[in-house]
Amino acid sequence: MEEEDMVFAFFLLSCRLIFLSVFIITLSDLECDYINVRSCCSKLNKLIGHTIVTVLMLILLHWFIFLLNLPIATWNIY
Repeated sequence: MEEEDMVFAFFLLSCRLIFLSVFIITLSDLECDYINVRSCCSKLNKLIGHTIVTVLMLILLHWFIFLLNLPIATWNIY
């Protein structure tokens, strides 16, 4: 395995861990009644939909569209 492949695998793993941690934090906020069900669903749907599209653009090597979607995806994750 080359160094570039290892860096890419590490990048994908770290993105997955960040995504899962945001998902778990949102669900724990729902459990503790910090947010209501409707806002939880809207956050997770927006996060899941936009993140999947951004990762697909990265995997399919559509660099320009990926770079256009990256600021919006980071805003949704933030």
